[in-house]
Amino acid sequence: MHDFTLHKYEELCRRLLKSGYRPMTLCSYLSERPLDERVCILRHDVDRKMKNALRMAELEGRIGVRSTYYFRYPYTFNPDIIRNIASLGHEIGYHYETLAKAGGDHEKAIQLFEQELKVFRKVADVRTVCMHGSPLSKYDNRDLWKHEDLKRFGIIGEAYLSIKDVSYFSDTGRSWNGKNNIRDFLCGNDNDSTNINTTDELIGLTKQRGIEKFYILTHPERWDSDVFNWGLSYLKDCIFNIGKRTLKRIRQ
Repeated sequence: MHDFTLHKYEELCRRLLKSGYRPMTLCSYLSERPLDERVCILRHDVDRKMKNALRMAELEGRIGVRSTYYFRYPYTFNPDIIRNIASLGHEIGYHYETLAKAGGDHEKAIQLFEQELKVFRKVADVRTVCMHGSPLSKYDNRDLWKHEDLKRFGIIGEAYLSIKDVSYFSDTGRSWNGKNNIRDFLCGNDNDSTNINTTDELIGLTKQRGIEKFYILTHPERWDSDVFNWGLSYLKDCIFNIGKRTLKRIRQ
C-alpha cells in the first residue's frame, strides 16, 4: 500500500489511540501542560488543497481525534471549509508568513499580521499561530517575535516557539526524517526522527511506547487516496526536494 494516503493516516491515528496516547490540539496542550501522561500533539499545515484538509478533519472526527489546522492567508483561507473543520471540534489557527511578505520590514510585517489575524477571527476563534516556512524567502517568519509579544494579540502560543520537550515528526519532504526540511524544526527539542522514513516506521515507534510526548505535523495536500492526485503529489515532492537541497547548498 502507498504511503501518505488517508488510509495510512487513519492507521497512524488508530495506533496512537491503541497505544494509549491522547491526541491534543496545540491550544489544549499549551493550556493544560500535561506532565505524567502520554500525549500526541496533532498539527496540520494547510498550504494547499483545502478539500484534503476537510477530508482529513472528517476522518479524525469519525474516530474521535481532535487536532489543529493552520490556514494561510489568502491562499487557503476558505471560510466555509474553516467553519466546517471547526464544527468537528478541531482547532483553527493562523499560518502566518508576513515577514516574508513584507520583505523583512518588521513594522510592516506586524501590521500585516494584525490585519490578517482580524480576518481569521471573523471566522474562527484563533488562539495559536504557526509560521509558514516560506522556503524561497531568506526571511524566517519566526523572527517576527524577537521584538514582539504574542500575548499582545491575544495569542497563547506559536507552534514552533512555544513547544518544548517533545519528539517532533514532520512529513515535510514526504519523509519523517527531517532531511528535506529547511525551517521545519524545533530548537532545543528531542530529535527522534532521524531514522524514521515511512509512516509504517512511525507507527512502529508508537507501538514501542518509548516516547512520552509526540508532536506530529502533516500537510493534508500530501495525503491523498486518489491514485492520480497521489501521483501528482509524489512528483511535486520529488521536484521540491531537489530545489530544497539546492537552496541548502546555496545558503551554506
